[in-house]
Amino acid sequence: MSKSIKSILALCVLGFVGACAQPAQEEYVVVEPEPISTEPEQTEKYE
Repeated sequence: MSKSIKSILALCVLGFVGACAQPAQEEYVVVEPEPISTEPEQTEKYE
């Protein structure tokens, strides 16, 4: 076989292997939200 046919065949094999490869699975990261601070309660001190 000539070099060009071998090169084309190698590219086809690499393309086939790349297409059949399993996709990388994404990692899901869960971030806990910080607690929301509450406003101070109103007192009767300044009425």
